[in-house]
Amino acid sequence: MDSPSPIRHFLSRLFISPEERRLRAGWRLLSQMALLVVFLIALGLPAGLVYLVIPGVSMDALLLISAVISAFAITASVYLARRALDRRSFTSLGLIWNRQALIDILVGIGITGLMLGLVYLVERAAGWLDFQGFTWETESTGRVLASTLAALIVFILVGWQEELLSRGYWLQNLRDGLNLAWGVLISSAFFALAHAANPNASWEAMLGLFAGGLFLAYGYVRTRQLWLPIGLHIGWNLFEGTVYGFPVSGSPFFTLVRQTVQGPEWITGGDFGPEAGLIILPALLVGAGLIYLYTRSRFVRRA
Repeated sequence: MDSPSPIRHFLSRLFISPEERRLRAGWRLLSQMALLVVFLIALGLPAGLVYLVIPGVSMDALLLISAVISAFAITASVYLARRALDRRSFTSLGLIWNRQALIDILVGIGITGLMLGLVYLVERAAGWLDFQGFTWETESTGRVLASTLAALIVFILVGWQEELLSRGYWLQNLRDGLNLAWGVLISSAFFALAHAANPNASWEAMLGLFAGGLFLAYGYVRTRQLWLPIGLHIGWNLFEGTVYGFPVSGSPFFTLVRQTVQGPEWITGGDFGPEAGLIILPALLVGAGLIYLYTRSRFVRRA
Protein backbone atom coordinates (compact mmCIF):
# COMPACT_ATOMS: atom_id res chain seq x y z
CA MET A 1 0.00 0.00 0.00
CA ASP A 2 1.41 3.40 -1.01
CA SER A 3 2.33 5.76 1.82
CA PRO A 4 0.79 9.26 1.73
CA SER A 5 2.77 11.96 -0.03
CA PRO A 6 4.68 14.50 2.13
CA ILE A 7 2.22 17.26 1.17
CA ARG A 8 -0.80 15.12 2.03
CA HIS A 9 0.81 14.12 5.31
CA PHE A 10 1.55 17.77 6.13
CA LEU A 11 -2.01 18.87 5.34
CA SER A 12 -3.40 16.03 7.40
CA ARG A 13 -1.31 17.04 10.41
CA LEU A 14 -2.25 20.70 9.87
CA PHE A 15 -6.00 20.14 9.85
CA ILE A 16 -6.66 16.83 11.61
CA SER A 17 -6.21 16.22 15.34
CA PRO A 18 -3.56 13.58 16.09
CA GLU A 19 -5.70 12.07 18.86
CA GLU A 20 -8.80 11.31 16.77
CA ARG A 21 -10.22 11.86 13.30
CA ARG A 22 -11.66 15.34 13.65
CA LEU A 23 -10.50 18.86 12.88
CA ARG A 24 -8.00 20.48 15.19
CA ALA A 25 -9.47 22.81 17.81
CA GLY A 26 -8.46 26.02 16.01
CA TRP A 27 -10.17 24.99 12.77
CA ARG A 28 -13.26 23.93 14.71
CA LEU A 29 -13.43 27.37 16.32
CA LEU A 30 -13.03 29.14 12.98
CA SER A 31 -15.68 26.93 11.38
CA GLN A 32 -18.14 27.61 14.19
CA MET A 33 -17.59 31.37 13.83
CA ALA A 34 -18.20 31.10 10.06
CA LEU A 35 -21.47 29.27 10.75
CA LEU A 36 -22.43 31.96 13.23
CA VAL A 37 -21.84 34.74 10.70
CA VAL A 38 -23.98 32.91 8.12
CA PHE A 39 -26.85 32.48 10.58
CA LEU A 40 -26.66 36.11 11.73
CA ILE A 41 -26.79 37.39 8.15
CA ALA A 42 -29.59 35.01 7.15
CA LEU A 43 -31.73 36.01 10.13
CA GLY A 44 -30.67 39.63 10.50
CA LEU A 45 -31.47 40.78 6.96
CA PRO A 46 -35.18 39.84 7.09
CA ALA A 47 -35.47 41.40 10.55
CA GLY A 48 -33.92 44.60 9.23
CA LEU A 49 -36.41 44.71 6.37
CA VAL A 50 -39.30 44.27 8.81
CA TYR A 51 -37.95 47.19 10.84
CA LEU A 52 -37.89 49.38 7.71
CA VAL A 53 -41.42 48.38 6.67
CA ILE A 54 -42.99 48.76 10.13
CA PRO A 55 -42.05 52.16 11.56
CA GLY A 56 -42.34 53.07 15.22
CA VAL A 57 -41.11 49.78 16.66
CA SER A 58 -40.39 50.26 20.37
CA MET A 59 -36.91 49.93 21.83
CA ASP A 60 -38.08 47.02 24.01
CA ALA A 61 -39.27 45.17 20.90
CA LEU A 62 -36.03 45.86 19.00
CA LEU A 63 -33.89 44.59 21.87
CA LEU A 64 -36.04 41.48 22.18
CA ILE A 65 -35.93 40.73 18.44
CA SER A 66 -32.14 41.23 18.39
CA ALA A 67 -31.69 38.92 21.39
CA VAL A 68 -33.87 36.21 19.82
CA ILE A 69 -31.97 36.36 16.53
CA SER A 70 -28.53 36.19 18.14
CA ALA A 71 -29.62 33.45 20.57
CA PHE A 72 -30.90 31.31 17.71
CA ALA A 73 -27.80 31.97 15.59
CA ILE A 74 -25.37 31.12 18.40
CA THR A 75 -27.31 28.05 19.53
CA ALA A 76 -27.64 26.67 16.00
CA SER A 77 -23.99 27.29 15.09
CA VAL A 78 -22.70 25.76 18.33
CA TYR A 79 -25.03 22.75 18.04
CA LEU A 80 -23.99 22.01 14.46
CA ALA A 81 -20.30 22.53 15.20
CA ARG A 82 -20.44 20.41 18.34
CA ARG A 83 -22.13 17.52 16.57
CA ALA A 84 -20.46 17.63 13.14
CA LEU A 85 -16.98 19.00 13.92
CA ASP A 86 -16.32 18.19 17.57
CA ARG A 87 -18.11 14.84 17.31
CA ARG A 88 -19.49 15.31 20.79
CA SER A 89 -23.01 15.62 22.16
CA PHE A 90 -24.48 19.09 22.71
CA THR A 91 -25.07 18.33 26.40
CA SER A 92 -21.38 17.48 26.86
CA LEU A 93 -20.68 21.22 26.84
CA GLY A 94 -22.15 21.24 30.37
CA LEU A 95 -25.86 21.28 29.63
CA ILE A 96 -27.17 18.32 31.60
CA TRP A 97 -30.59 19.45 32.76
CA ASN A 98 -31.75 18.30 36.21
CA ARG A 99 -32.79 19.73 39.56
CA GLN A 100 -29.22 20.83 40.30
CA ALA A 101 -29.15 22.83 37.06
CA LEU A 102 -32.13 24.91 38.15
CA ILE A 103 -30.58 25.46 41.58
CA ASP A 104 -27.31 26.57 39.95
CA ILE A 105 -29.15 29.13 37.81
CA LEU A 106 -31.05 30.57 40.78
CA VAL A 107 -27.97 30.65 43.02
CA GLY A 108 -25.98 32.35 40.24
CA ILE A 109 -28.65 35.04 39.94
CA GLY A 110 -28.59 35.50 43.71
CA ILE A 111 -24.79 35.78 43.89
CA THR A 112 -24.61 38.52 41.28
CA GLY A 113 -27.57 40.26 42.89
CA LEU A 114 -25.53 40.53 46.09
CA MET A 115 -22.44 41.65 44.16
CA LEU A 116 -24.20 44.45 42.32
CA GLY A 117 -26.05 45.38 45.49
CA LEU A 118 -22.67 45.88 47.15
CA VAL A 119 -21.57 48.12 44.25
CA TYR A 120 -24.78 50.15 44.53
CA LEU A 121 -24.47 50.61 48.30
CA VAL A 122 -20.83 51.71 48.08
CA GLU A 123 -21.53 54.25 45.34
CA ARG A 124 -24.63 55.51 47.13
CA ALA A 125 -22.75 55.88 50.42
CA ALA A 126 -19.87 57.70 48.66
CA GLY A 127 -22.30 60.20 47.13
CA TRP A 128 -21.51 59.08 43.59
CA LEU A 129 -25.15 58.48 42.61
CA ASP A 130 -27.64 61.23 41.89
CA PHE A 131 -30.90 59.45 42.79
CA GLN A 132 -33.90 60.89 40.93
CA GLY A 133 -36.69 58.52 41.86
CA PHE A 134 -38.33 55.29 40.82
CA THR A 135 -39.73 54.62 37.35
CA TRP A 136 -43.14 53.56 38.62
CA GLU A 137 -43.63 57.08 39.99
CA THR A 138 -43.86 58.46 36.44
CA GLU A 139 -44.81 55.43 34.32
CA SER A 140 -47.97 53.33 34.33
CA THR A 141 -47.98 49.98 36.09
CA GLY A 142 -48.60 48.18 32.79
CA ARG A 143 -45.63 49.89 31.17
CA VAL A 144 -43.34 49.07 34.09
CA LEU A 145 -44.39 45.40 34.17
CA ALA A 146 -44.12 44.97 30.39
CA SER A 147 -40.70 46.61 30.19
CA THR A 148 -39.39 44.65 33.17
CA LEU A 149 -40.59 41.38 31.63
CA ALA A 150 -39.04 42.30 28.25
CA ALA A 151 -35.72 43.11 29.95
CA LEU A 152 -35.80 39.82 31.88
CA ILE A 153 -36.40 37.83 28.68
CA VAL A 154 -33.57 39.66 26.91
CA PHE A 155 -31.18 39.01 29.79
CA ILE A 156 -32.12 35.33 29.92
CA LEU A 157 -31.42 35.00 26.20
CA VAL A 158 -28.14 36.94 26.50
CA GLY A 159 -27.02 34.87 29.48
CA TRP A 160 -27.75 31.65 27.59
CA GLN A 161 -26.12 32.59 24.30
CA GLU A 162 -22.99 34.30 25.63
CA GLU A 163 -22.22 31.50 28.08
CA LEU A 164 -22.93 28.80 25.50
CA LEU A 165 -20.44 30.51 23.21
CA SER A 166 -17.78 31.79 25.64
CA ARG A 167 -17.66 29.29 28.49
CA GLY A 168 -19.15 26.55 26.34
CA TYR A 169 -17.74 26.29 22.85
CA TRP A 170 -14.77 28.66 23.01
CA LEU A 171 -13.36 27.70 26.40
CA GLN A 172 -13.79 23.98 25.97
CA ASN A 173 -12.31 23.77 22.49
CA LEU A 174 -9.38 25.92 23.57
CA ARG A 175 -8.93 23.58 26.53
CA ASP A 176 -8.88 20.60 24.16
CA GLY A 177 -6.32 22.28 21.88
CA LEU A 178 -4.14 23.82 24.61
CA ASN A 179 -5.11 23.36 28.26
CA LEU A 180 -7.69 24.62 30.74
CA ALA A 181 -5.66 27.63 31.92
CA TRP A 182 -5.11 28.93 28.39
CA GLY A 183 -8.71 28.13 27.54
CA VAL A 184 -9.94 30.31 30.41
CA LEU A 185 -7.57 33.18 29.59
CA ILE A 186 -8.13 33.26 25.82
CA SER A 187 -11.91 32.76 25.98
CA SER A 188 -12.12 35.56 28.57
CA ALA A 189 -10.14 37.84 26.24
CA PHE A 190 -12.48 36.95 23.35
CA PHE A 191 -15.44 37.64 25.63
CA ALA A 192 -14.13 41.13 26.39
CA LEU A 193 -13.30 41.91 22.76
CA ALA A 194 -16.79 40.82 21.69
CA HIS A 195 -18.06 43.90 23.59
CA ALA A 196 -15.51 46.30 22.11
CA ALA A 197 -18.11 47.90 19.82
CA ASN A 198 -20.50 48.64 22.70
CA PRO A 199 -21.28 52.31 23.43
CA ASN A 200 -18.73 54.05 25.67
CA ALA A 201 -16.29 51.13 25.46
CA SER A 202 -12.72 51.81 26.59
CA TRP A 203 -9.59 49.89 27.47
CA GLU A 204 -10.66 50.02 31.12
CA ALA A 205 -13.96 48.44 30.12
CA MET A 206 -12.13 45.68 28.22
CA LEU A 207 -10.01 44.91 31.29
CA GLY A 208 -13.10 44.83 33.48
CA LEU A 209 -14.91 42.52 31.08
CA PHE A 210 -11.84 40.29 30.90
CA ALA A 211 -11.96 40.03 34.71
CA GLY A 212 -15.68 39.34 34.42
CA GLY A 213 -14.94 36.57 31.93
CA LEU A 214 -12.50 34.98 34.39
CA PHE A 215 -15.18 35.20 37.08
CA LEU A 216 -17.79 33.50 34.89
CA ALA A 217 -15.26 30.85 33.84
CA TYR A 218 -14.63 30.12 37.53
CA GLY A 219 -18.28 29.15 37.83
CA TYR A 220 -17.81 26.66 35.00
CA VAL A 221 -14.52 25.29 36.33
CA ARG A 222 -16.05 24.65 39.75
CA THR A 223 -19.09 22.79 38.38
CA ARG A 224 -18.10 21.63 34.86
CA GLN A 225 -21.61 22.73 33.88
CA LEU A 226 -22.79 25.95 32.21
CA TRP A 227 -25.84 26.51 34.41
CA LEU A 228 -24.07 28.42 37.18
CA PRO A 229 -22.31 30.79 34.72
CA ILE A 230 -25.63 31.28 32.91
CA GLY A 231 -27.30 32.24 36.20
CA LEU A 232 -24.42 34.55 37.07
CA HIS A 233 -24.66 36.24 33.68
CA ILE A 234 -28.45 36.67 33.83
CA GLY A 235 -28.29 38.07 37.36
CA TRP A 236 -25.39 40.41 36.52
CA ASN A 237 -27.28 42.10 33.70
CA LEU A 238 -30.65 42.08 35.44
CA PHE A 239 -29.47 43.62 38.70
CA GLU A 240 -26.94 45.94 37.11
CA GLY A 241 -29.45 47.40 34.68
CA THR A 242 -33.10 46.89 35.59
CA VAL A 243 -32.81 46.75 39.38
CA TYR A 244 -29.97 49.14 40.28
CA GLY A 245 -30.14 51.45 37.27
CA PHE A 246 -26.57 51.23 35.91
CA PRO A 247 -25.70 50.98 32.20
CA VAL A 248 -25.20 47.36 31.12
CA SER A 249 -21.81 47.19 29.41
CA GLY A 250 -22.40 50.60 27.88
CA SER A 251 -25.96 49.91 26.72
CA PRO A 252 -29.02 51.58 28.28
CA PHE A 253 -31.87 49.29 29.33
CA PHE A 254 -35.15 49.83 31.12
CA THR A 255 -34.46 50.54 34.80
CA LEU A 256 -36.63 50.63 37.89
CA VAL A 257 -34.33 53.27 39.40
CA ARG A 258 -33.72 56.65 37.77
CA GLN A 259 -30.26 57.95 38.61
CA THR A 260 -27.00 59.21 37.13
CA VAL A 261 -23.48 58.26 38.15
CA GLN A 262 -21.38 61.26 39.22
CA GLY A 263 -18.30 59.73 40.84
CA PRO A 264 -14.84 59.33 39.32
CA GLU A 265 -15.10 57.20 36.19
CA TRP A 266 -11.93 55.22 36.97
CA ILE A 267 -13.75 53.88 40.03
CA THR A 268 -17.44 53.80 38.99
CA GLY A 269 -17.04 52.98 35.30
CA GLY A 270 -19.09 56.00 34.25
CA ASP A 271 -21.41 55.60 31.29
CA PHE A 272 -20.22 52.06 30.51
CA GLY A 273 -21.23 50.69 33.88
CA PRO A 274 -19.36 49.21 36.87
CA GLU A 275 -17.41 46.81 34.63
CA ALA A 276 -15.26 49.73 33.47
CA GLY A 277 -14.30 50.85 36.98
CA LEU A 278 -12.16 49.55 39.82
CA ILE A 279 -15.29 49.12 41.92
CA ILE A 280 -16.05 45.89 40.10
CA LEU A 281 -12.89 44.14 41.34
CA PRO A 282 -13.85 43.75 45.02
CA ALA A 283 -17.36 42.76 43.88
CA LEU A 284 -15.85 40.01 41.72
CA LEU A 285 -13.75 38.78 44.64
CA VAL A 286 -16.85 38.62 46.83
CA GLY A 287 -18.68 36.75 44.08
CA ALA A 288 -15.80 34.31 43.60
CA GLY A 289 -15.79 33.63 47.33
CA LEU A 290 -19.52 32.89 47.24
CA ILE A 291 -19.02 30.54 44.27
CA TYR A 292 -16.29 28.75 46.21
CA LEU A 293 -18.52 28.28 49.24
CA TYR A 294 -21.49 27.16 47.16
CA THR A 295 -19.51 24.58 45.14
CA ARG A 296 -17.10 23.44 47.84
CA SER A 297 -18.65 20.04 48.59
CA ARG A 298 -19.42 19.30 44.94
CA PHE A 299 -15.91 20.28 43.80
CA VAL A 300 -14.32 18.02 46.42
CA ARG A 301 -16.47 15.07 45.34
CA ARG A 302 -15.68 15.64 41.66
CA ALA A 303 -11.95 16.05 42.35
